[in-house]
Amino acid sequence: MKYPFGISALRTPLVFVWNIALAYIAYALCRVIYWAENISSFPHFWTDNTLSDIVAGAWHFDTSAILYTNMLYALMMLVPFHWKECSAWQQVTKWVFVVVNGLAVVINLADAAYFPYTGRRTTTTVFQEFANENNLTGVFGVELLRHWYLVLAGVLLIALLWKAYWRGGNAKIVGKPVMSRSTVAYYLIQTICFLAYIPLTIIGMRGGATTAVRPITISNASQYVVRPAEAAVVLNTPFSLIRTIGKAVFTTPAFFNDETDLETVYSPLHRPRPSAQNTSPRNVVVLIVESFGREYIGALNETLENGSYQGYTPFVDELCDSSATFRWSFCNGRKSIDGMPSILSSIPMFVEPFLLTPSSMNELDGMAYALGQKGYETAFFHGAENGSMGFQAFARKTGFQHYFGRTEYNADPRFGGDADFDGMWAIWDEPFLQFYAHKMSDLQEPFMTAVFTASSHHPYQIPEAYRDTFPEEGIIIHKCIRYTDHALRRFFETARRQPWFERTLFVLTSDHTNLSDHAFYQTDIGGFCSPILFYDPSHQLFEPGMRPCIAQHTDIQPTVLGLVGTDEPYLAFGVDLFHTPADSTWAVNYNNGIYQYVSNGLLLQFDAETKTTKAVYELTDSLLTQNLVGQRPEQAHMERQLKAIIQQYMSRMIEDRLTPTSDEHNRTH
Repeated sequence: MKYPFGISALRTPLVFVWNIALAYIAYALCRVIYWAENISSFPHFWTDNTLSDIVAGAWHFDTSAILYTNMLYALMMLVPFHWKECSAWQQVTKWVFVVVNGLAVVINLADAAYFPYTGRRTTTTVFQEFANENNLTGVFGVELLRHWYLVLAGVLLIALLWKAYWRGGNAKIVGKPVMSRSTVAYYLIQTICFLAYIPLTIIGMRGGATTAVRPITISNASQYVVRPAEAAVVLNTPFSLIRTIGKAVFTTPAFFNDETDLETVYSPLHRPRPSAQNTSPRNVVVLIVESFGREYIGALNETLENGSYQGYTPFVDELCDSSATFRWSFCNGRKSIDGMPSILSSIPMFVEPFLLTPSSMNELDGMAYALGQKGYETAFFHGAENGSMGFQAFARKTGFQHYFGRTEYNADPRFGGDADFDGMWAIWDEPFLQFYAHKMSDLQEPFMTAVFTASSHHPYQIPEAYRDTFPEEGIIIHKCIRYTDHALRRFFETARRQPWFERTLFVLTSDHTNLSDHAFYQTDIGGFCSPILFYDPSHQLFEPGMRPCIAQHTDIQPTVLGLVGTDEPYLAFGVDLFHTPADSTWAVNYNNGIYQYVSNGLLLQFDAETKTTKAVYELTDSLLTQNLVGQRPEQAHMERQLKAIIQQYMSRMIEDRLTPTSDEHNRTH
């Protein structure tokens, strides 16, 4: 008897295969757009990487993401029951397919616009990062207008998914199937296809079929590209989000089985120098300037453009002449929430931002706590809405006694209140830094304060009054850098008139880097180049000038404590820059599954997944063109040092040993 559906038993599986192939095409086009949108960050992507590696990597990560996100669609299409053949069911499956994969398109394209701020694909920590922000609608609105072409691309790709979707012809159920040879064949073939799909999808999700293959993770992307930043192109954002849902961020590697051996190679526990304990009290002021990368500062770029580079910071250029600066200075992360822990508590960003991991609940202190124990009054300033970015919680946790945000600024009758709000993030830098300078005069000396500025940030606007003073030039952030430099000049003019100025140590740095138009600052390590300045108006603590050593954000706390003195041991993943030989200074950061370790005039890139060194470059090789892996005798020592740093970091995060007290307590229990 003829089967009543009038269709082939293979129709639905073939329709499924066709449409899944359509999803692959959409992901591939999103990847090309992602690359094109950030082409300046990947100048050698197509020349230095082999096409076979790019395709293999993209295939693995896209397969995993597509199989995860299309599980419901697969079930609806492959379940071996006859009623799925009706037109209504097939119409619903089309909607499921287009909505799911359309969302994937939107996520991928949105991440293309977000990449310049993070240098990597977005993970689930982004939801925690912006959990306390109430201005995201405005941010998204600005980005939609600015990246209208990405919106258009998204609309076209979703239209492609809808139009190119194949239903395989119309099918209508005319009755219950009669058990005939054709009916039996239908169910047999459908069941075989369904059962075959189950192991194939598990293999695809995991990234391999052998038992030796661990489920692929974000860090696996580094094996398909030459440079860590390029891993973002091979990956896709749905995969990055899926792979980080509920995952343990930290795992302790077994580089050293002997605890004594590990402590001998590297320990983050610092003990005070005897001479430092009797140092006369100094106020400490830490200025964390939003996105104020080294690239924008003319005084720190004497070799750019054959020595003719002027930069965008005339005031900070002057300040550099009176400050201790560093030839090689780096941030430890690419986000604002990375800058806070690394600068104020000497905790670098490994794998994920510290503040967004469960380890942020560990016992923790920092510069404010250490100086508070010495009788300092401590305060943190941030011109955004109180609670924004989790800064208020972090400040309180690490020992700041006071917090001054937008609420406190608005309550001060000496200033303009919300008339000085930028309409998006925070109080404009110039008025808020004036508030900062005057408010410190209300504190009891000695004091330690930190301020986090906001104006040199997306959406890259400046006050209307300065539109003609700082017009558009270069790239969109340059006018904002000029405005913030002007705000810093005004801050120091006001600070010099305060009675505490001469008794104060100033530290100026950026939270991270930002948009770039110079090739050197678009390399894997160039994206981490932040200025670090120490300024002593009394000229008694140190000699100003450029120093040859390597500096990083995590060095700021131990350096400050070394200069002003501390009586108690403390934990810091950095060194005292003024009391450490230049050849013993170093820097470390994490970039798309690769640890970057700078020491001995070299950059070493260490693969977190394979636990092998992927590349070694001379720091003077500004564009990282000559890989010297296996050719430099310093490599073995650098690997050993880096492994010790990683193991100390991971074990202390997991075991809650981030302070001397918690370290001693947890070792004995």
